[in-house]
Amino acid sequence: MPHGLVRYQKTGNFHFLTFSCYHRLPYLNTAEACRLFECALERMRRRYNFVVAGYVVMPEHVHLLVSEPRKGLLAQAVQALKLSVSVRRREQPFWQARYYDFNVHNNEKRIEKLRYLHRNPVVRGLCARPEDWPWSSFRHYATGVVGTVEIESQWAASRRGWQLPVGWEMQKADS
Repeated sequence: MPHGLVRYQKTGNFHFLTFSCYHRLPYLNTAEACRLFECALERMRRRYNFVVAGYVVMPEHVHLLVSEPRKGLLAQAVQALKLSVSVRRREQPFWQARYYDFNVHNNEKRIEKLRYLHRNPVVRGLCARPEDWPWSSFRHYATGVVGTVEIESQWAASRRGWQLPVGWEMQKADS
């Protein structure tokens, strides 16, 4: 691990992750690349048994809000996810070597990070509204639609006959 980089894992917290394409090149700027990333994320979610609370795929980077895996370490899951995408793409190297990891220690921070990642395409001028960007978990929160990646939400819990803790929802998905 590089000098000075400290990761707080095995804390039971959610993690807001950001990782970028090599030199922030827009390697994720096609529907094919975004679908590949979503499929890889779902495979790793199942393999490492972690919860995806939210995500957005941008042309040159990705934001994830995930739990710690029940199998292995978060760093291993991220490495496997990045490798799964990079071996299927011709651009080499595909990813920057490291990733940003912020421990989300309370519900207010979780909501803040979800709003940030869902609004990212709008702020960047890629679409007018979060629901217009197909490569994020926003539509799931807004409508309950099931996409490629299983999102842990009130919608998903309801389908399983479970109830999430009070305050879990994003509150107003469009705010």
